[in-house]
Amino acid sequence: MKKGNNISSLQDQNQLAQAQQSILHLQRAINQAKSHMNEDILEQIKHSMDRAERSLTQAENVTDDQNALNLVRQELVQQQQVFQDLTQQNR
Repeated sequence: MKKGNNISSLQDQNQLAQAQQSILHLQRAINQAKSHMNEDILEQIKHSMDRAERSLTQAENVTDDQNALNLVRQELVQQQQVFQDLTQQNR
């Protein structure tokens, strides 16, 4: 579905909520890695990051609320930075 197709506000909010939920899963995986870094957790983080990126892309395709999109995008970027910092510390 694309923006401008008379998609209801509820569907827009649902897609944003899914993106936010994906980012929360990513955040939990990163927090787990801080205390128990291993290959399984790294794979979980990569999977969660991919999922969060896809969810955000889907939200961008159906949501006109740029403020909400920007907040979700900023949270994803922040988590990506935390992950990058964490992996650099453990090299």
